[in-house]
Amino acid sequence: MIVLASQSASRRALLAAAQVPFEALSPGVDEEAAKDALRADGLDARALADALAELKALRVSRRVPGALVLGCDQTLSLDTGKDRGEMIDKAVDRADAERILRLLSGRVHHLHSAAVIALNGEPVWRHVERVRMTVRPLSDAFIRSYLDVDWDQCRWCVGCYRIEGPGAQLFSKVEGSQFAIQGLPLLPLLDFLRVRGVLAA
Repeated sequence: MIVLASQSASRRALLAAAQVPFEALSPGVDEEAAKDALRADGLDARALADALAELKALRVSRRVPGALVLGCDQTLSLDTGKDRGEMIDKAVDRADAERILRLLSGRVHHLHSAAVIALNGEPVWRHVERVRMTVRPLSDAFIRSYLDVDWDQCRWCVGCYRIEGPGAQLFSKVEGSQFAIQGLPLLPLLDFLRVRGVLAA
């Protein structure tokens, strides 16, 4: 049994489908305040995802001693040809979602999917997976119709898409793991859980 430091429906579904025994607890983290503080320290998108995943894992780990606690986070950055691409946050409202989708349209971005496992308040495992994602050119009409269909679900997703739903229509090419896009670097996590005896080897 592990503890998932998240209430994400997508992450719960991934673990359940892979038959990982878990319970989910909210980490109680003010993500926006934490993100702002970490950005002020100069973290790039990859390091930011890792730091936020660790923060969530440690916060819950202190409440459940002896348990393996899984914290996760995702960040997106535009591919600008530089080391630090512009980071994309979750949309604050539908108008912001339209702006984000216009920004992603016809461009490449990188999704960083981070997972950290903590035990007794200390990180014992971590992994960050990067996926290179190419968004096809999107018309304003398509963006509006897409959000008409999926806004209630995709509003909670960084980048305003669920790859397992209508969001698949946004892309012309995806290079990397779909599990990572959905919220977990699942295969490396399963390897670790087998080593720890949580899953059969």
